[in-house]
Amino acid sequence: MQPRIPRQAVDGGSNRAEPGVGLSAELATVVAGARRRAVRDGDRQIDTAHLLHSLLESGPDVRDVFEGDAQVARLLGYLVQRSIGYGLRWQSTVEDSGALPVVAGADWSPAAATAMDKAYERARLHGESGPRCVDLLAALAADSECRAVEVLGRAGVDAGRLLLRIEAGSECVGGAESGR
Repeated sequence: MQPRIPRQAVDGGSNRAEPGVGLSAELATVVAGARRRAVRDGDRQIDTAHLLHSLLESGPDVRDVFEGDAQVARLLGYLVQRSIGYGLRWQSTVEDSGALPVVAGADWSPAAATAMDKAYERARLHGESGPRCVDLLAALAADSECRAVEVLGRAGVDAGRLLLRIEAGSECVGGAESGR
């Protein structure tokens, strides 16, 4: 049985051949989790909400940038609702924040591909060899038009404030993960 979402380039046009190339083991696990979630939900593409859900499940480094366990629990609740009906209006649609042209048949939504590219850029700016989970979370929070930000807002999380918290803790978070 072939997977419903084939492995392809992250953005359909970059030099990276696979989403896992250059990723930490933790972020590669996040990407794999987002891919499984998209397939299970019957979605044609990995979108930013799939990535956000997988990031929240990835570990404490991501959850620590939120304002407490109650906020994380509320956010996970919305994401679970998405997979049982909340996101039905998104099924069979392409998430497009206008950042990249829509590529038919690509396994990443344009917004998700852009977020991954922004995570790579952010990692380079911080002197990292590859993006970390918080780099991807920051990229998601910075795109006000993506589904992940819509979910954040519905759960009462201000994406701008989240981004400020990530930036304020980036040196501390980077130090915690730099043992790779």
